[in-house]
Amino acid sequence: MNIILNIQRYNPDVDDAPHFKEYEVEVGPNQRLLDALMQVKRFQDGSLGFRKSCAHGVCGSDAMRINGKDGLACKTLIKEVAQKDGDTVTLEPLRYMPVQRDLIVNQAEFFKKYRSVKPFLINDESVAEKERIQSQDERMQFDDTTNCILCASCYSACPVLQDNSDFLGPAAIAQAYRFIADTRDRGFGERLAVLDQVDGVWPCQNHFKCTQSCPRSILITKRINQTKRLIEKHKQKKGDN
Repeated sequence: MNIILNIQRYNPDVDDAPHFKEYEVEVGPNQRLLDALMQVKRFQDGSLGFRKSCAHGVCGSDAMRINGKDGLACKTLIKEVAQKDGDTVTLEPLRYMPVQRDLIVNQAEFFKKYRSVKPFLINDESVAEKERIQSQDERMQFDDTTNCILCASCYSACPVLQDNSDFLGPAAIAQAYRFIADTRDRGFGERLAVLDQVDGVWPCQNHFKCTQSCPRSILITKRINQTKRLIEKHKQKKGDN
């Protein structure tokens, strides 16, 4: 069937503002949206800019807004966004990040926030054996968060960032939880300085948009709330208000 891709275009070298351009492509219902984009890039307009790499939902490169919702072009089937000939699929870059060109955004601020929570195991204690042992139940407390591919779909989907650009964001908080919930980690105190701030974990309002947009089915909102409870428990233990 033939569908219309309505793509937001913007080249800062020549454009004063973003604008939309339509491309008609022939695709099958079980083809991926990324396939349609590649058709445009190869055969209609080589100037179209978008990121891609593995094309299998692992690298997170091709995250974008698809008909107003955030997701990966490589994991979105045509039949999920278009049902008949002539249907239009609107593609826009992720929100809250400067557009570098077309569907490509500058993710520097996103990764700055991500790095601020120290997303790595912190433990200077000596190891008795060859490794730090962890039970399966202990691992399952945070297992889904290890699937994050840093696509930033959750970040773009978050309504809080629309009014508060300093909010740490769902991806960073979920990855902070991944380590503070890990029984082998000893870095809670170091991460607390970032999480327990006015723009840290507390602005989250439980919209669940982050969870709904996650291509790896991470329970992001739940993990954010668990992080809040861990902080509250820590403060109660210390006797803080």
